[in-house]
Amino acid sequence: MEKSKIYTGGGDKGKTSLVGGFRVSKTHPRLEAYGTIDELNSFIGLLITEVDDKDVCDLLQFVQSKLFTVGSYLATDPSKTEYKIESQISGDSIAKIEEAIDRADERLPKMKSFVLPGGSRSAAIAHVCRTVCRRAERNIYRLAETDAVEEPVLVFMNRLSDLLFVIARRECLLKNGEEIFWNNTCK
Repeated sequence: MEKSKIYTGGGDKGKTSLVGGFRVSKTHPRLEAYGTIDELNSFIGLLITEVDDKDVCDLLQFVQSKLFTVGSYLATDPSKTEYKIESQISGDSIAKIEEAIDRADERLPKMKSFVLPGGSRSAAIAHVCRTVCRRAERNIYRLAETDAVEEPVLVFMNRLSDLLFVIARRECLLKNGEEIFWNNTCK
């Protein structure tokens, strides 16, 4: 079996192929959406290298797999190509994220103020993941202004940013001993 080439030259003129071979501009909202998903997935990979808890790492690897699912979904124009079953987000995936949020949040102290990103390397990376996730969500909503986007994709992304927030808080407490809160009296 011949090894596939890394470069094809097909995108040299500012176009790329979606799932199914249909070509669009590299600035198309669909590419912005799934490109940001790819960026988020990369940052989550970095976060995994900094988290010591195996259960959290396993959960984040589940998230990475689901982000590939979301990316595949977003890379498919349903008016040109039928979705593959692997490109769909299920209610079970959303429920798994919600359960993880609830478990983590139960162990966190009540927030006294807005939490500032930082406190430890892993907490800061989790906050970067959270903000990239929010940008991905905005890009998906931008795509949804012109193309249909299934609700489970939007719900999953919204819950994922919440999960990343509680992971950031947990990591800050574990590695810094306390959270850093916004000081509204700073001058």
